[in-house]
Amino acid sequence: MKARIPLPFLAVVLLLVLGVGIGCNKAQTKAKDDSQITSEIQGKFAQDSGLSNKNLGVQTAGGVVTISGTVDNQAERDAAARQAATIDGVKTVVNNLEVAPAPEQAAVVEPPVEQPKPAPKPRASAPRRHVSRNTDSSPAPSNNMAMNMTPAPAPIAPATPAPPPPPAKVTIPSGTTLAVRLVDAVDSETAQQGQTFHATLDTPLAFEGDVVIPAGYDVEGHVVEVKSAGKFAGQSVVALQLDRIAVGGKYYNIQTDQWRKQGSSRTKNTAAKVGAGAAIGAIIGGLAGGGKGAGIGAAAGGGLGGGVQAATHGQQIKLTSETVLNFTLQGPLTVVPTTHGPNEGRPKLEANQNQNQ
Repeated sequence: MKARIPLPFLAVVLLLVLGVGIGCNKAQTKAKDDSQITSEIQGKFAQDSGLSNKNLGVQTAGGVVTISGTVDNQAERDAAARQAATIDGVKTVVNNLEVAPAPEQAAVVEPPVEQPKPAPKPRASAPRRHVSRNTDSSPAPSNNMAMNMTPAPAPIAPATPAPPPPPAKVTIPSGTTLAVRLVDAVDSETAQQGQTFHATLDTPLAFEGDVVIPAGYDVEGHVVEVKSAGKFAGQSVVALQLDRIAVGGKYYNIQTDQWRKQGSSRTKNTAAKVGAGAAIGAIIGGLAGGGKGAGIGAAAGGGLGGGVQAATHGQQIKLTSETVLNFTLQGPLTVVPTTHGPNEGRPKLEANQNQNQ
């Protein structure tokens, strides 16, 4: 006779399986999304007396938080980064806050002090001479000779010239397209979230027909999100964002949209389904007839999962150096315009070769 498993025992097994599934769903729902993280960080800034009156931007993508704006000093910049890092779910904080320069006092030009003119010396009266008609015929001193004896006034110091006015600034509006050429390669298999990459401005930035920033200046950005297609399944994803540009020896923070690319995938099954197939097979086997049936069902479920493991890799994303990417400004950019490229003033290679010959 075959031993039969009591129905109460089967009911307990099914309840345990359902309980594990419900627990996994609750664990997944506890994870915060990017909008919740952004809202909590903004609430932290609002409670800080030093940051509440600052216009600070917060962006979150895949747990990577980017904060931007202007603060008064380095202490406020560091405090904002620390507060953002205390929020649950934050993986990396990219601090793009800029410290406002201290106000410069205008130079006070004092008027030149006019030195008083020295008082003229009293003219000495010539002694009277007894003139003899026959022997003394010398002429008396003329008035011109007496006037030449007066000392000249001291020279007046020239006035100090006023300092030159500060250079005018130009604001590039939001929505302007930035084309950059990669210097560092980005690979979905090796890149990390928050990793910095370097590029150069591929085309000039212009405003109302005038060039504000010529091409060739350095640009920095970071990897917002990266996923590599695994052995079992998944799609490769790379998301990039620009952070700042260097012009005339000074860095300007910029806010852009994200450049994003997603690779193709040949299967959507994951390794998690291997265990699920084995569990379902065990339950079916148990209902069919005892311990031996449960073992057969588990083997069948595991075999189904093994087929998933044999899936081929998905497509990886490889951005080589010299790749041109397009971004869009999400906020205005105020800079001091320049008409000189970054390489002007450097000796050319041909000139160096002629000197070496």
